[in-house]
Amino acid sequence: MISLEDQESLLQNIARRLKKKITVYCVGGTAMMFLGLKEATLDIDLVFNNEDDKKIFIQSAKELGYKEINPIIVYGTKENSPKMLTLGDERFDLFVNEVIDFIFSENMKKRAERELDFEGKLILKVANHNDIIIMKCATDRIKDKDDAKRIIETKKIEWNLIIEEIKNQVKLGKETAYMNLGSFLENLKYKIKVDIPKKVLDDIYALLDKQVKEKKVILKNKK
Repeated sequence: MISLEDQESLLQNIARRLKKKITVYCVGGTAMMFLGLKEATLDIDLVFNNEDDKKIFIQSAKELGYKEINPIIVYGTKENSPKMLTLGDERFDLFVNEVIDFIFSENMKKRAERELDFEGKLILKVANHNDIIIMKCATDRIKDKDDAKRIIETKKIEWNLIIEEIKNQVKLGKETAYMNLGSFLENLKYKIKVDIPKKVLDDIYALLDKQVKEKKVILKNKK
C-alpha cells in the first residue's frame, strides 16, 4: 500500500527528472487520498493528455528503477488498459485520456478540484469526486465498489452532474456508458446497501431504453 506521504515523495522524485513540464490528472484511489477520502492505495492512477507526456513520465520513473509489467495481470483483456510500472509494492497505472470504458473528458478536466505543483515540472490535477465515481465503474472491482461507497457516504453527490456526464460519454462514442453506470450503481444500492436515489437508476435506465429503441430504428432502416 502507498501512503499519501510516500505518494507525494515519489511524485516529487519523478518531477525532478522530467525533461519538460507536464500536466496530469489523478483519478481513483490516488485522487481520493488527495481529497482526504482514503489513507492509502494499491496503485497510483494517472491520466495524461497525450502519449508524449506519458512517455516522458515513464522515462523519469524508469530512472528510479520502475519496470513495465503486463496490464493483463490486473485488467485482463479490457480495451484502453493502462501502461503499468512497478517497483516493489508500488505501482503506476498510466492512461491517456481513456480509462477502460470511459473517456476522461474535457468537462472532467475542467472540474478537477485541486492542483498540486511538484518542482514546477509536474502539475497534478485531482479529479472531482463525482467523476471518480464514474471512473470507478470502468473497472468494477470489489475495491472500486468500496471506494465508491466511501465517496457517496462522505461527500455531497451531484447526481444530475453524473447523469449529464454519462450522456456526454455516449456522445463521445462510449455507447455502453449507460449500462456500465446503471449496473454499477444498482449493485451498490441492492447488494452493498449504499443509499442511491431510485430516481437516479430510473433516469439512467430510461436513457438506456431510449438508446436501445433508437438503435433498433436505425437497424430497421438499414434493412
